[in-house]
Amino acid sequence: MGYFLFRRTISFVLTLLAVSVVVFAVMNILPGDPALSILGLDATEDALAALREELGLNEPVLSRYLAWIAGAVQGDFGISQSFRVPVSELIAERLPLTVSLAISGMVVTVILAVALGVAAAANHGRAGDWGVMFLSQLGIAVPAFWLSILLVLLFAVKLRWLPPGGFPGWSEPAAAVRSLILPTVALALVQSAVLARVTRSSALEVMRLDYIRTARAMGFSRRRVLWRHVLPNALIPIVTIVGLQFAALVTGTIVIENVFYLPGLGRLIFQSIANRDLPTVQALVMLFAAIVVTANFIVDLLYLAIDPRLKTRS
Repeated sequence: MGYFLFRRTISFVLTLLAVSVVVFAVMNILPGDPALSILGLDATEDALAALREELGLNEPVLSRYLAWIAGAVQGDFGISQSFRVPVSELIAERLPLTVSLAISGMVVTVILAVALGVAAAANHGRAGDWGVMFLSQLGIAVPAFWLSILLVLLFAVKLRWLPPGGFPGWSEPAAAVRSLILPTVALALVQSAVLARVTRSSALEVMRLDYIRTARAMGFSRRRVLWRHVLPNALIPIVTIVGLQFAALVTGTIVIENVFYLPGLGRLIFQSIANRDLPTVQALVMLFAAIVVTANFIVDLLYLAIDPRLKTRS
């Protein structure tokens, strides 16, 4: 087990390092003048020179990269060119909303998808199975932004049960939770469609094994066999998809937060791109990439808890 953890940790660190190199290269080394991209074609030479000095663009590429990495490790991503405040303050202010939205979406996704997937496997070849498969295929095909608009039209405009957008702040907990219901549902319905199909396939594969037939022959109830024997042994592919989907939920908030006008990281990166705010865009891209890599690292660690065989092999 120790060797397994060591290998995964080294892989995690090296992957993060490689991601940082790619992000920095895309933002700073590719053809074009970052200062000109930020200030626009009408900028004066003096303004361009001042911004290049501020961003350290006159320094060698390696020095700029090492300085950026050193600052990022300490939480210093520079100054936002559009908001004129430290980028770390912007991230700290908006991160809780994005993480809350992603976690709530993941919880709803797992509960809904696992329940539907196991139910479909238990009713394999029957109406319930075909119904789940049809709904999951429909969910995969529907874009999240289009589903978000439909939810707003139905529950906010027509029925007036929920607010159409905006976020009142955590100082009003009830209003804050109500404002996150529609975005959470929009995120969860699309992601649960994929997870439900994976859960069904994994559960069906386990249900064909000999020890499941033995458990049924011993008189265990169908529900006990499904939830105590089938699902625990079908978890590895499910956990893999859950880890990938959490990363997709975090990055998917870029679209959802703009549809529902939520002041999270997704809306911040959209505003930063529109304002040509290079330091903020660079920090957010690195942050989203780090979340994806971290999610996969956590999935690798969960394998140890799910599959005891890995402990003896490592």
